[in-house]
Amino acid sequence: MGVEICVEGLTKSFGRQVIWQDVSLTLPAGEVSVMLGPSGTGKSVFLKTLVGLLKPERGSVKVAGRDVTRLRERELYEVRKLFGVLFQDGALFGSMSLYDNIAFPLREHTRKSESQIRRIVLEKMDMVGLLGSEGKLPGEISGGMRKRAGLARALVLDPEIILFDEPDSGLDPVRVAYLNQLIVDLNAQINATFLIVTHDIASARQVPDNIGLLFRRELVMFGPREKLLSSDEPVVRQFLNGRMQGPIGMAEEKDAAQVEQELAQLGDGAHTKTPGGQALTPRLLPGPGITRPPRWEAIARREAELHRKEVADA
Repeated sequence: MGVEICVEGLTKSFGRQVIWQDVSLTLPAGEVSVMLGPSGTGKSVFLKTLVGLLKPERGSVKVAGRDVTRLRERELYEVRKLFGVLFQDGALFGSMSLYDNIAFPLREHTRKSESQIRRIVLEKMDMVGLLGSEGKLPGEISGGMRKRAGLARALVLDPEIILFDEPDSGLDPVRVAYLNQLIVDLNAQINATFLIVTHDIASARQVPDNIGLLFRRELVMFGPREKLLSSDEPVVRQFLNGRMQGPIGMAEEKDAAQVEQELAQLGDGAHTKTPGGQALTPRLLPGPGITRPPRWEAIARREAELHRKEVADA
């Protein structure tokens, strides 16, 4: 069962450079959340701050009620056991087989026997579709398989929170689609709290319960998926539609007058119900044979109500 993460007034700087400031949000227990934002907005820094690898200048990060920003190293070590992390490149040891890579956390952090470790490793490899590849080296497999191996390793200690740092990087659209389905299926099966940092808009539209957007050193929005996808906020619409017109420029920010002129030329009216006038993208469902978590009924009701409003206002 996942745990809630409550972030209040979080500010992080490197020297005089403010990465983001006064970030407040709650990641609901057991739900999938996505954090979006242009390059350089500190999304990966945010993940590292949540797990206590970086210390913020101000604010708190409460995990299961404990503020990781104020814990001593030994206490922080205990809280980190709640986390599993999938790094961008999988972070696998190149000289180890997939089996040994996945077994590594169990051998390092538990006193389990090799027979117990084997049972757990094979179970997690089965969950991510890697059974039969135990003896392969990371250099002998595809990027998608390396991601799944990294995910299996993140799962072996049965974490209650899983952080994904751009899991789609380096993958083609087909592999991204498979990975997205795997994430949805895993969340339905283990009910852990997921936070995904990504640039992939298709993933952001289909996978999460909640979406956040970092821009101009602050959290522009965070909330239920359908709220962000139907937002009238110019930076949200620009990012979700991948277009040049809007506040985001090559150097991240544009002059306010330029933004206003671009949006006027685009005819991007304030009454558009979804970014670009598109219908709300259907949410990915767990695969056959996987029971949907109870919260999915509430999600379906919210999205059905939003659809009815769109039809009524059309």
